[in-house]
Amino acid sequence: MARSGPKLTRIATTLGVSAATVSNALSGKGRVSAELAEKIRSVAAEIGYVPSQAGRALRTGKSAVIGLVLPDISNPLFPQIAQAIEFAASSAGYGVLIADSRGDVAVQTRAIERLIERGVDGMVIVPRRGTRIADVGCPVAVVDTPSTPGNTVAADHWDGGRQIAEHLVGLGHRRLLILGNNPASNVQNDRIGGLRSAMREGAQAETLWIERLEQVHGKGCSLGLAGKVAEGVTAFAAVSDLQALRALTELQRAGIHVPEQASVTGFDDLIWSPVVTPALTTIRMDMARIATLAVEALVQAIGAGEAEFPSHGTPVAATISKVPMQLVVRQSTATPPSNVQPAPNVKPPSEGEPQS
Repeated sequence: MARSGPKLTRIATTLGVSAATVSNALSGKGRVSAELAEKIRSVAAEIGYVPSQAGRALRTGKSAVIGLVLPDISNPLFPQIAQAIEFAASSAGYGVLIADSRGDVAVQTRAIERLIERGVDGMVIVPRRGTRIADVGCPVAVVDTPSTPGNTVAADHWDGGRQIAEHLVGLGHRRLLILGNNPASNVQNDRIGGLRSAMREGAQAETLWIERLEQVHGKGCSLGLAGKVAEGVTAFAAVSDLQALRALTELQRAGIHVPEQASVTGFDDLIWSPVVTPALTTIRMDMARIATLAVEALVQAIGAGEAEFPSHGTPVAATISKVPMQLVVRQSTATPPSNVQPAPNVKPPSEGEPQS
């Protein structure tokens, strides 16, 4: 048994009770009257007593720590997610250890193994694009997109894409270019699927995958957006604010005014999206709600123990799996210029048809 700390002994001496009684009162275990427990907590607060996590782990077999695996901390979206998860975990009485998979499947696997070795009670994993999380060895909450098998909770990325398309088509845009980064990303494919689902008759959208273009022409190459404007494209719908900023920059360097000559939209409402020029129309995730739902489901599974959660199993399920996204309209979108030729009267592709 772990030795009682000096402050624990001091509380016991002050109240004339045993150190075991103090420990039981502060941990909520054992038979301690409500009146005595309140006195013990009051004295503990006066002297600044903080329970030892190491001692608690020895007594309970739990570390009160969860792991968080992110795909790329250099992306400004993921520190925001980390902050939301840390706040939700802290509110539930848990600390957080963070690991970065750096977009690599092997690194993601090693990160998960290291967190298991450090004794985390459970994990929240934002998976590297295109990967499926299973058989981790502890309760796991997956935050990706609702179409991902085993997803715990996520933003409704499909509906976010639909909202963007309805906004642009509602303004009068009939030719859109969707800017995706990687076709292996479930999140990006859902956002693009939602965008394409809202194409009315007479409107059309094509998709440009930036990673494919860069494989041919090199990192940071021109996306050819000025040429697309010359062909009649009036709106560029990016699957992230990072790609939207790239589009804004390229268009402005080519002398194309946004939004007078072309509109640009993003996704995620990153911290700088309201302050770029023009301020970016985008889609905002309710990260606080997503984090709370993920951590609540994880903590419930941790508390259930082995009887209800086998050491090898599917990720935990949240009470709500899809959290609505919010359209944020700013200055980067407007009606298209009046001299643009309308798109050919073609029927928009159905959800199952391949994207260009």
